[in-house]
Amino acid sequence: MSRSTEVPLRSAKTVMRLARLGSLHQSRLSFMRVLLRRLKNENWSFRRTRWTLNNRGVGTATYQAQGPERTYTLVVFAHDLPDEKRSDRVIADAWDATFTLLDGIATNKDIARLKANVPHQEVGRISERELVLSRANKSLRLFDYVRDCLAAGKQPDIKKLDKIGYLMRTTAVYGSGKFGAADREVWSERKEFLGSFQPELLAVWLIRTFTIDLVEHLAQVKAPRTFVPINKEIRRQVGVGNSTGLGMAPFLINHPALFHSWINAREVALARVRSTNGMNSDQIRHFYNLVERALNNVRRWHTDNPYQKSKTKRLCSDLEKLLKFLKTFDIKKKKPWNELYEWAERNLLLEAQEQLVSLLIEEHPGLVDDLAESMTTNEQHYFRIDGSMSLKHLLSLMKKIYYWAEEIDFDDRSNSAHVWYISEEKLEPRLGNRFEESIEPFEQPLAPGRDAKSAINTIVSWVSKAENKRVNVAQFLLKHPEHRHIIRRSQIVSQLPYAEIHDNTISSQMLPIDLLRCKLSFFGASKFDPRSNKWLRITMFQGAPFPDELAFLDPDEFAYPQKYSEPRKNVVVQ
Repeated sequence: MSRSTEVPLRSAKTVMRLARLGSLHQSRLSFMRVLLRRLKNENWSFRRTRWTLNNRGVGTATYQAQGPERTYTLVVFAHDLPDEKRSDRVIADAWDATFTLLDGIATNKDIARLKANVPHQEVGRISERELVLSRANKSLRLFDYVRDCLAAGKQPDIKKLDKIGYLMRTTAVYGSGKFGAADREVWSERKEFLGSFQPELLAVWLIRTFTIDLVEHLAQVKAPRTFVPINKEIRRQVGVGNSTGLGMAPFLINHPALFHSWINAREVALARVRSTNGMNSDQIRHFYNLVERALNNVRRWHTDNPYQKSKTKRLCSDLEKLLKFLKTFDIKKKKPWNELYEWAERNLLLEAQEQLVSLLIEEHPGLVDDLAESMTTNEQHYFRIDGSMSLKHLLSLMKKIYYWAEEIDFDDRSNSAHVWYISEEKLEPRLGNRFEESIEPFEQPLAPGRDAKSAINTIVSWVSKAENKRVNVAQFLLKHPEHRHIIRRSQIVSQLPYAEIHDNTISSQMLPIDLLRCKLSFFGASKFDPRSNKWLRITMFQGAPFPDELAFLDPDEFAYPQKYSEPRKNVVVQ
């Protein structure tokens, strides 16, 4: 992490705009890929230890993941859910399957306790021995089709699998103390979970195995004489779907220090690559092939959303432009990777610029992989307000941090149209219209720009008075406690430049989808399929090895699968 770079990191003014953050792509530093590399390098073993599903697919299953020091168990409860009750909505109260990740080996007593709670999700309670709580529903488009193919003794069409990408999709994956689960402090220092969201993603990866076991089980029940298991090459195209909405959107605002650690690692990785001297012909050929694979990967995205269709079309066009440029690229330049990036800034749109960033990181594992473990932080370290700071110094910091907010007229209705609030029904974040709904009294502090401008105006009036020249933050907050949260935030962001989004999060033009896309790219999601500007579907782990393949397959190959992108013959790259 202390490795120096000649090329400076990109500024927060460049990086921390919503339009760019909403154009990020998965990379080697994405949490799914970090998890699988670690499991492979540490020689983890996996086995199904319980299977009591009946002919309707109802029952219990357990999957053990055993590492060098600890064992974790995914406990699954499969249900017989009528089609009319199947819903992606977080307000659903029944699912095709419910899950928990248990710390240790599940005993019969554990199973009995969990069976009384896990199927009820939020209504039930799990214990400090459980790290994750989740649920999933079948894909009506694909699950029955795959079951019927296998029952008839034939393999499903890989193109159909690739288009949809999953047999089941999760509608929530809870961790970090929710509903009685273990607090993050219980496991955060464990080597296998260094980084972010590692227990949750381990659970999702094991859920993927259950979806295959379930469809094969039901296919064999339907036609035991003709049934065939799914081919492993075809099986690999099955991921886990996820429906993600506004419940996830405020996370990046609510966790500024953690968000900084994610963005900072990515920016340090990019700076290291851009600072690298020299490039040989083998490297440029390999990179050309990588860009081709990325282009073919984008062409496999399927969405009916006009906004995403337009972005995807422009991305394809820009990647084709990049390939054309690479054919004549001069590899003799002193810092050729930096030349590539700077050309992209001048010639490509944001979506393609950020795709290139991910590809540059992809090309240099030895330079960047160590950064993965830095993508976490102790948020409590930054929580305490420094009351001794002079008010004048705080004002200087806030004007520097929130320069962009001072230019916004928040009295204009279009600039304060949205209200973030918590729904009473599900205690989940929601977004409403300030001037059409009676929700302003329930507003959450998710508008840093507006709140910072308000605090700055109040502080300016204070420090302009002679008797307040030496006032400190503590004295100010005694009189104005309403500014406490934004002053804490300002002190955090003054230390962590990538902690704050440089945009108005309550504007009528703000797209929550940009917040979702940004966070999910760090998870490692692909195939973004927005259903509106407030929620989207994604695919996780599609193309990745299954537990029985991890020992002999490269878990990083699935990001840009070679078999979908064989390089064209007779392409000459200088």
